[in-house]
Amino acid sequence: MEYQKLNEEILKNVGGVENITGLTHCITRLRFKLKDMSKAKTEVIQNLPGVVTVVQSGGQYQIVIGNHVPEVYKEFMVLSGLKNREGQEYSKEKPKGILNIFIDIVAGIFTPVINVLMAAGMIKGLLALLTAFNILDKESGTYLILNATGDGLFYFFPLFLGYTASTKFGGKPFIGMAIGAALVYPTISAAMNGEPIFHLFTGTMIESPIYVTFLGIPVILMSYTSSVIPIIAAAFLASRLEFFFSKVIPRAIRSFFVSFLTLIITVPIVFIIVGPITTWIGLLLGQVLSAANDFSPIIAGIIIGGFWQVFIMFGLHWGFVPIAMNNYATLGYDVVMMAGLATPLAMAGVTLAIFLKTKNRKLKEIAFPAFLSAFFGITEPALYGVTLARKKAFYTTSFAVAVAGAIMGIFKTRVYINGGTGIFALPRFINPEVGFDNSFIGFSIASGVAFLVGFLVTFLYAYDPKQDGVDDIKVEENADNKVDAPLNSDGGQMVIHEIKSPVVGNTISLNKIEDAAFSKELLGKGIAILPIEGKVYAPANGTVTALFPTNHAIGIQTVDGVEILIHVGMDTVNLQGKYFASKVKQGDTIVEGQLLIEFDLDALKSEKYTTVTPIVISNTKDYLDVIETNAEEVDKGNTILTIIA
Repeated sequence: MEYQKLNEEILKNVGGVENITGLTHCITRLRFKLKDMSKAKTEVIQNLPGVVTVVQSGGQYQIVIGNHVPEVYKEFMVLSGLKNREGQEYSKEKPKGILNIFIDIVAGIFTPVINVLMAAGMIKGLLALLTAFNILDKESGTYLILNATGDGLFYFFPLFLGYTASTKFGGKPFIGMAIGAALVYPTISAAMNGEPIFHLFTGTMIESPIYVTFLGIPVILMSYTSSVIPIIAAAFLASRLEFFFSKVIPRAIRSFFVSFLTLIITVPIVFIIVGPITTWIGLLLGQVLSAANDFSPIIAGIIIGGFWQVFIMFGLHWGFVPIAMNNYATLGYDVVMMAGLATPLAMAGVTLAIFLKTKNRKLKEIAFPAFLSAFFGITEPALYGVTLARKKAFYTTSFAVAVAGAIMGIFKTRVYINGGTGIFALPRFINPEVGFDNSFIGFSIASGVAFLVGFLVTFLYAYDPKQDGVDDIKVEENADNKVDAPLNSDGGQMVIHEIKSPVVGNTISLNKIEDAAFSKELLGKGIAILPIEGKVYAPANGTVTALFPTNHAIGIQTVDGVEILIHVGMDTVNLQGKYFASKVKQGDTIVEGQLLIEFDLDALKSEKYTTVTPIVISNTKDYLDVIETNAEEVDKGNTILTIIA
């Protein structure tokens, strides 16, 4: 992890995970709620590389990181294990609506195993390559061990999902694992090899042989190896039973009997009712989607591919994961997530074009690593750092993936195993039975076309380097090898940009603000304004580079490359968006004077929040000076800051 060392030091010096009762983040800082503030070693934390300062305010222990705080926060949550701690909530926001709840559940179940899932899939893909080229014999001991390494997780997948699903539903994870183990127990699987006692539902599409009974009740045995839906449903049922028994059983015998009763009731119900029904539903869903793909694979490829990065942004791609996993288990292949696998390579082409074409040094520094990450399957740096803020580039990526989806539809491509993405996705399309077939050829051509279309359309049409400006002013050396800066008409240093006031009110020097992150200019030089109306306007032409979900702070990059942070009030993040309304969204192009945010000034005052609004230049270090206005009162459009280079 990029910020692992920093997060390890922060975790240690805030008093360890046991001292943390709450954690969130705003646009620049980690906001801890600590059991005991005195345990935090503030002086040590302030001196950590990557930490700007520490602020203790509003009952929170705030560690100011800067604009990359979301990445630090995410890695901290993983490192500390806070996501998996039972009984603790680290976000006040709960998913609303059936779709959002479903996506939240699926993401919570699959996220902990997604990396090892991809690793196991890559091993299976490597084996497919080695056997397709006759490098490795399927009868060899080497193949046997490597196949067990790659296939073991998929065979016993119900055990892994039993753990993660139980954790997500608030149950005991080892109960979930025990249920998963019962589903794939060898003796149960072997029972299906005998002669059936009789058949149920004879003459219907769900006609089922009966090999065993439970207390005289017929049991429809299914193959649950690699299955997804039955164990998730079982874990949910078990968690509800566990909660019930925990309430009604006396504390003295609870530790033993809760697990005993939960297992002895859940497992038979799963075998008799839950397993067959969920398996039939999953099989039907997979066949319906496959039939839709067979009806018009080209249209399906265009639609799924064209919208795939939108699915990723909203987390909707998680909804496809259990369907795809079920398809692998029941059909032996998947067509649902197939078109989306061209997205990383399309994004790599788009990002590479921007890297080669831009004149902005900072964007180049971001774009090239993002290109490499996308090429190897990690799209977030390219999506959120490069393409999303440049709409034409974003749309070009979708177009390129849609073209790739159409090509895969023409070849009737299928993906046979779960595994890597980007260039590492190629082995996933090797047919385990016949080797290289139309699926491999189709994806190879489609991914190559996605990369080329993304690159060429972006380079020739979709990206204008002027929108990001040039952040390096060229200077010439004189005969004495001294560097002379460009001069203006008065013989002084060139004025690069003038920043207009985004709010109407009275100016205040930053050093008079109580918040040390602003008063000590740790986030950049600038000025503060005490607003007299609840509106924030665009201080220059540019792009919205950051908009915090609570709408109390906004980051802007002007067309000249000046980075501006506008933060309405102090600690207003605690209001969770109450009294704030954004008129723009992240990635929007804005013009000077455009209304960006509205807020209820009187309500903030009545809630005892300080409304002083700092306006700082985040990339102050790139300039010789930032000069604030001498005016005591400013209106919208008045110059408040002058940037000198």
